Amino acid sequence: MSEHSKYEQIVKKAEDRIVETLAQNMELYGITHSVGHLYGTLIFQDKPMNLDEMGDALGMSKTSMSTGVRTLLDLKMVNKVWMKGTRKDHYEVEHDWYQTFIDYFSLKWRKATDANQMSLRKSSQELTNLLKQEDLPPDLREKAERDIERIVHYLAYYEWLERLIDSFESHEIFTFIPKNKQEAD
Repeated sequence: MSEHSKYEQIVKKAEDRIVETLAQNMELYGITHSVGHLYGTLIFQDKPMNLDEMGDALGMSKTSMSTGVRTLLDLKMVNKVWMKGTRKDHYEVEHDWYQTFIDYFSLKWRKATDANQMSLRKSSQELTNLLKQEDLPPDLREKAERDIERIVHYLAYYEWLERLIDSFESHEIFTFIPKNKQEAD
């Protein structure tokens, strides 16, 4: 085995370890292992890849690659790029991981926050209307009043969470928790 081949294997092993770890960790965020592998593979490419190249690199079908790329595009983790002289779409990873984190979590958190607030407000309105009933038994009146107090408390949390999401999207968060020095330059 040549020295070049030996060194090439070391580089490949190091990259494969990172790709596998990323794929495992991305499962924690609801991204499938195969999409995590695709993302990790794109990280180590020196040029954008098309679906055929991705499929060859991962030993997967073009359909699987298309589905995976769509997921990563929706999450703003990859970008479609134009390549001169080809009709095929090419993709590259978004290298700004700070922005990738912000985009991913803001999207997920805002969706969950909106759904939870809607549920809390609807329930609060129903309980408030129930309290208007003169024939409401005292034990149910007390229960509804306690539930409304809890809902007000939970809504305050979601208002805080919205401000946190806003601080990520506006990058104000970096005022409080700066990026690492080499990333800020």
